[in-house]
Amino acid sequence: MNRINQEVSSSASPRARAAAFSVHIFTAMGAGIGLIALLEAVREHWAAMFAWLGLALVIDALDGPIARRLDVARVQPDWSGDVLDLVVDFVTYVFVPAYAITASGLLLPVAAPILGAGIVVSSALYFADRRMKTDDNHFRGFPALWNAAAFYLFLLHPPPVVSSLAVAALIALTFVPFNVVHPVRVVRWRGFTLSLIGIWSVLAVIALAMDFNVSAPITIGLCAIAVYIVGSDAAIRFAKSFNA
Repeated sequence: MNRINQEVSSSASPRARAAAFSVHIFTAMGAGIGLIALLEAVREHWAAMFAWLGLALVIDALDGPIARRLDVARVQPDWSGDVLDLVVDFVTYVFVPAYAITASGLLLPVAAPILGAGIVVSSALYFADRRMKTDDNHFRGFPALWNAAAFYLFLLHPPPVVSSLAVAALIALTFVPFNVVHPVRVVRWRGFTLSLIGIWSVLAVIALAMDFNVSAPITIGLCAIAVYIVGSDAAIRFAKSFNA
């Protein structure tokens, strides 16, 4: 198999191989951005931390389509884009947000380190689960989107006991078999979903620019879109079962 991979790779032009490898570099940049985000979190510059995590999110959204267009898996078969993507995602989706949630004072002090460890451990298990995505590209269970969870904790700033219970619930929901929409890969209502993601991005930028001191309509809009992403598939399934 390795010999076949080498033959396939050698058949590609040097320019194609360089272009393909540049996609891996682009993906790996997300890890560097994650480190910068962590440094901002250590300084308690929370809005700046989320801005860097947002940039990492943009890279994560773009690298897959670029990789498929350049046929990176065929041209550079010795480098696993899937593994690289998971490594970077763990840093930016899990580890940095887990630190922010734990160190920000949003949780009960006695529970913070335990819940922080729970976030990291449960997410590591989730990333290793081959069933993390359904056949129609939904995520199964809470998809370790701790960057989003942290964003909403900072936005809503509930009492520490509520925040602690919410984090504990999300850790448990990691292993519950309900479906969450993948905004890009789920075909059903993709246009509508992407439109909502665009609106969410604008509202999120406003929230960060104002250091989370935003008006009620912006907060309601951000929360409504989150409810759609998390609950739309369950609502559709319930409606179908009711009509049946």
